[in-house]
Amino acid sequence: METKRTDQLAALRASVVPQGPFHVTPFFAERAEGARIYDVDGREFIDFAGGIAVMNVGHSHPKVVAAIKDQAEKFTHTCFHVVMYEPYLRLAEKLCRLTPGDFPKMALFANSGAEGVENAVKIARYATRRPAIIVFEGGFHGRTLLAMTMTSKVKPYKFGFGPFAPEVYRMVYPYCYRCPLGLSYPACDVACADRLKDFFVEYVAAEQTAAVVVEPVLGEGGFVVPPPEYFGKLAAICRENGILFVCDEVQTGIGRTGRMFAIEHWGEVPDLVISAKSLAAGMPLSAVVGRAEIMNAPHVGGLGGTYGGNPVACRAALAVLEIFEEENLLEKARALGVKARGLLDEMAREVELVGEVRGLGPMLAMELVTDRERKTPATDQAKQVVRTCHEKGLIVMNCGAYGNLLRLLMPLVTTDEELQRGMSILRDALKSVR
Repeated sequence: METKRTDQLAALRASVVPQGPFHVTPFFAERAEGARIYDVDGREFIDFAGGIAVMNVGHSHPKVVAAIKDQAEKFTHTCFHVVMYEPYLRLAEKLCRLTPGDFPKMALFANSGAEGVENAVKIARYATRRPAIIVFEGGFHGRTLLAMTMTSKVKPYKFGFGPFAPEVYRMVYPYCYRCPLGLSYPACDVACADRLKDFFVEYVAAEQTAAVVVEPVLGEGGFVVPPPEYFGKLAAICRENGILFVCDEVQTGIGRTGRMFAIEHWGEVPDLVISAKSLAAGMPLSAVVGRAEIMNAPHVGGLGGTYGGNPVACRAALAVLEIFEEENLLEKARALGVKARGLLDEMAREVELVGEVRGLGPMLAMELVTDRERKTPATDQAKQVVRTCHEKGLIVMNCGAYGNLLRLLMPLVTTDEELQRGMSILRDALKSVR
């Protein structure tokens, strides 16, 4: 029997790529379109992972492909620091308009979410002349040294890679399903936000703190959504103490939750917003956008990088933003979220393994537990469900501190038929767990 191409490529991968890069599935992509991926052996998959929240406009969107081709035929690189180009400026102009806040803004581009996070911290420290950064339990901010330090989960992201960067402090996140303070919402009066005041006494002084960096919805940490009052309280404490309120919207931004930026659900305005992932539909690009006086604080030459704001990536991002406008993609995202949430809620009623369904818009997850009362993480069962889904043609991922959540990050262009088919596979996989 002839060896499948998948097996051939797997053997090659094992011989030339180190074990460090993990793979969610054992497949190799041949092509992708919309919400579907086709592998090298002709298998079709419904994609509920979206390259980990990168393909909000769908795989190989014709407008993105056309923009990439057009720019590549003109020039692919000059380095913005050597010879400037218009796509960088036009994208900065658009993002300054789209990010929350009715005040002058400026934008800086880098290559990855981690770079965006690290640049935001550099800018915050320079503007405030303070060293400390406060982050949160369950947060994920990247894999470079500072971003890895800011990331909460030890294995696999931090294990063996220390020592870590100094002046990073971690406080509790409002995880109501598993309240770290042992309280119940709403009787708690969102005490986890007020906890920041105690934090200044016990861990780091407010006068030494440059920024609070927070994901509006935890990504890798389990799609945890804070209560309605949370960010209002947190941002107010930051303002009272001259601390910058920075939102890491690398995963939640660019329509993932049904708003262009997730923090809009709370009506709060960050000083700095970090985006990446779906910003350029798979091209390497991240952005830091914020108050002009803060962004403009660092000296000439203090920010940048050889590839940051690459012209091809900028053109892809401009195409993405045009797609949102021309195809009413935020409206479609909200409708998709309502349908998907309804189907997940049905599964929760049918399957005892589901402890909670949560998320915003089409950024959704199910927390699996072996005992609903004790909320015992069903880690092995979650892995089993993920494997079964892959075998049946649906790409999903798990996440959370214990790996017991199933997270859904389907492209916002997913059709009703694809949604129903994918959810049917997921339901059968949940019911097959023993």
